[in-house]
Amino acid sequence: MAAVDIALEAPDSAGAGWCLEQYYAELATRFETGFDPQAGNTFDPAEMIPPNGYFVIARMRGKAVGCGALKLLAPELGEVKRVWIAPAARGQGVAGKIMQRLEEIARDAGLGTLRLDTNKALTEAHALYRKLGYHEIPPYNDNPYAHHWFEKRL
Repeated sequence: MAAVDIALEAPDSAGAGWCLEQYYAELATRFETGFDPQAGNTFDPAEMIPPNGYFVIARMRGKAVGCGALKLLAPELGEVKRVWIAPAARGQGVAGKIMQRLEEIARDAGLGTLRLDTNKALTEAHALYRKLGYHEIPPYNDNPYAHHWFEKRL
């Protein structure tokens, strides 16, 4: 397994654009109704710039292999967004490392709670979130693609 570097990066960088493009394409094939990034709980790169949000990219040998974002919802509340790992990098702990980094950023930003939503088709994500200590909560948003909502106190 190659070393994984996870670093903050501009949400409109080339690496971020590539990761998000791959993420959206995968969701379009996995969700039973397809996926439109402009529908529902949208992703605005301007909201992922510190101190209002953060975007991280995971790289192996310099190549982007995953991403994740943290959006501030309230003074002590954040939302994890757009966690994605390239298929070739899956099963190597990259998603867990991205989540760990986002949680570190959240703590440094003074957040006490993180939330996230996910689709029923993303069963591997559900397992990861539970393993990391997230528990299911009632819906906190109206994302049309979400079937599960999770929260973790930091």
